[in-house]
Amino acid sequence: MEYKYEIHAHTKNTSRCGQMDAGELVKKYKDAGYSGIVITDHYSPMTFNPSEFFNKKKALAHYLQGYRKAKQYETEDFTVLLGTELRFYATVNDYLIYGVTEEMLYELPFLLPLHIKKASRLFRERGCVFLQAHPFRKFITRANPKHLDGVEVFNGKADKEANDSSLKWAEEINAKIKTSGSDCHRETGVGLGGIITEEPIKTNDDLLRILKSGNYKLIKNQK
Repeated sequence: MEYKYEIHAHTKNTSRCGQMDAGELVKKYKDAGYSGIVITDHYSPMTFNPSEFFNKKKALAHYLQGYRKAKQYETEDFTVLLGTELRFYATVNDYLIYGVTEEMLYELPFLLPLHIKKASRLFRERGCVFLQAHPFRKFITRANPKHLDGVEVFNGKADKEANDSSLKWAEEINAKIKTSGSDCHRETGVGLGGIITEEPIKTNDDLLRILKSGNYKLIKNQK
């Protein structure tokens, strides 16, 4: 049996660019035949109100709204996990982090003022994997591979040329993990990407083990 998982999706509850409520997002992915979703709302300067920049507890309560609502719709046959799409101050680069927990985010410092070297180390020390998202999107620069565990080689919002370039770069740097995600913000983005596994993913440990093993196939429904 095969299982499909979306590992790059956003909710309007948290991400300002998101256009789907977390409950609606989960329903659409269930209807599309997926077995689960990783909510990777934007942890970026655009997400937070200025008053939240200096109040981590308030900022995280805001940030976790989408995931927490989506989690309410988790069922025995549909898994909802927390991920993060991180962008620091004064950059347009985005990084996907898997294996994240709420407790971890509360334990770590506010992430926006950090840089990739420190953030990557902090998350990887805690067992997470740290990937660059859509590395050939306009204005993005490729990160130093030593700070990465992998690369998103297919992004549902990217064109074929950008996705092909991402895959080529991932192969050039011998990226250990190569992923696909819809980067879903609205209904038209549902089901464009993700991974197909031979076993169900129920926990972060399952997700991390499968990503590290490479025992999955990529969903690539190019627009």
